[in-house]
Amino acid sequence: MTAETFEFQVEASRLLRMMVHSIYSNKDVFLRELVSNSSDALDKLRIEALRDDSLGADVSDLHIEIETDKDARTLTVRDNGIGMSREEVVGLIGTIAKSGTAEFVRKLEEAQKAGEAGDPASAEALIGQFGVGFYSAFMVADEVTLLTRRAGESSGTRWTSTGEGTYTIETVGDAPQGTSVILKLKPEDADDRLFDYTAPWKIREIVKRYSDFITWPIRLVEAGAEGAEKDAEDGDGGKPEPEAINSRKALWARPRSEVSDEEYHELYKHISHDWTDPLETIRVQAEGTFEYQALLFLPARPPQGVLSQDRRGVQLYVKRVLIMEECEELVPAYLRFVKGVVDAQDLSLNISREILQQDRHIQLMRRRLAKKVLSTLKEMRKARPEKYADFWREFGAVVKEGLINDPDNRDAILAACSFDSTHDAEGTTTLAEYAERMKEGQEHIYYLTGPSRSAVESSPHMEAFRDKGLEVLVLTDPVDEVWVDAVPDFQGKKLLSIAKGEAELGTEEDKERAEAERERQREEYAGLLEWMTERLGDEVKEVRLSSRLTVSPACVVSDTDDMTPGLRSMFRAMGQEVPESKRILEINPGHPLITGLREAHAENASAPDLEGMAELVHGMALLAEGGMPGDPARFTRLMAERLERSL
Repeated sequence: MTAETFEFQVEASRLLRMMVHSIYSNKDVFLRELVSNSSDALDKLRIEALRDDSLGADVSDLHIEIETDKDARTLTVRDNGIGMSREEVVGLIGTIAKSGTAEFVRKLEEAQKAGEAGDPASAEALIGQFGVGFYSAFMVADEVTLLTRRAGESSGTRWTSTGEGTYTIETVGDAPQGTSVILKLKPEDADDRLFDYTAPWKIREIVKRYSDFITWPIRLVEAGAEGAEKDAEDGDGGKPEPEAINSRKALWARPRSEVSDEEYHELYKHISHDWTDPLETIRVQAEGTFEYQALLFLPARPPQGVLSQDRRGVQLYVKRVLIMEECEELVPAYLRFVKGVVDAQDLSLNISREILQQDRHIQLMRRRLAKKVLSTLKEMRKARPEKYADFWREFGAVVKEGLINDPDNRDAILAACSFDSTHDAEGTTTLAEYAERMKEGQEHIYYLTGPSRSAVESSPHMEAFRDKGLEVLVLTDPVDEVWVDAVPDFQGKKLLSIAKGEAELGTEEDKERAEAERERQREEYAGLLEWMTERLGDEVKEVRLSSRLTVSPACVVSDTDDMTPGLRSMFRAMGQEVPESKRILEINPGHPLITGLREAHAENASAPDLEGMAELVHGMALLAEGGMPGDPARFTRLMAERLERSL
């Protein structure tokens, strides 16, 4: 039949040019798209052959073949799959952008002019999924020819276009079953080694990266003089010999019993670029209306940048075709250290398959994968505590970010977390274990934040708790300053900072006795407290007697709702304005320094040395918690003068 020539719609022609030059960020993906289309065609033929015995299709050797011809500067991708009828070619290939109205193209052009042309996300927001990955071939080809014959039909169809204004379609009588896409490659790429798509090494590299795990065999054939010469040397009469170039070993799709740990470790090293074995391997198999498989790995050490917010994600495959190298949407930020692959059977993809649409299936997978990782951590802590300890030392601070950012999974995250504690100087504890050890009548889970374990354990705030044998969580990661406010309680027990508010310790009877004693001491120290509050009014909100000190003369505490110094420093380091708030100075009525100060004040409240002593007490309290006096030079001078007089 004579070839018929058709014109693209004006909008379609403009859209095609924009697709070729703007949407794809990497030219190599054209081969991924063509191989993916071939894989889909083979899947369809296998299904159709099972349904329709009259189809008469041979499914004994379904495969994809890639042929390079350096002499002719052509690249051919062919398959022996389902093929297409003439009507399907016209409908699917001959007509681009069925919704391609002038308004559609105008919006895309506006996005480009706004500076988003190089951003695939801008195009993705305008273009839906309508199967135009085939047209990515025009990024590398001056002319594309498609030759196809549908299984069960006697004649085929040839479609040809240069990607400009027209395309031709003709009926072909002797076309083989399946589809062949022949690309006449652009001459300007011939001298660029990185874009020489007639080079076998380049084809192997692209297939290895994007299509290595496809179910069907992908075979490479070198045609032209070089290929014929090579095969002539092998005694094959000049006929090119196909070379299998994909492994087809999708480890996540194989039963665990068929895969060795060494194979899992090699896959991890391949996708993570890490030279060490993973700490743990996690398999996920989801079946039902939406099927997917996942193979996730917990690293033994932090990948570069993982402890910052420089996020990374897992690899996303659809039917074993790599869609995204780093899909951040599949794992929450607090699990950004997780490496692995997720292979879905059906997803809504954008035009270039580089950016996913906001798909509810993605959200479902994200939640399922997060729960699986968290449950694995919880199980690892019980069954493999040494491994867990190694993991928590490296990644615990990152996981705790989820207590702030993922309230839906907060209970699961808490169950996977462990914390340093005064109960055990070497090991860690969970909140559940802490709750089991709580003393009778204890109402709160106590904690103290600080820069290091030694700084926290030597803090004056610890004294009364240590004296009464009350366990305190030792929290030293910067994130600890934040998440403790985001978690209101655990098993009905409120988390309470021992550096805030007043310390109410012991049984009700103990509290009553302590309150009676404090009331007596308040009367005794009323004059000193009022005087110190007045003298230190620029620095502190209040001076009061302490119920938490047993050894130190004084400490500074925050009001219950005030920021801790650590949190204040964190916000300031991020460049955020933090409102000033004065803290409370607590003094120990049982310490000789404080009793001596009370006696001196009672004897002569206007003595010149008393004000300096009040400042020294406040400065020492700040130093004891790792802080700094407001005027270090004055504090040093007062200290030197006091030492000089004592000598």
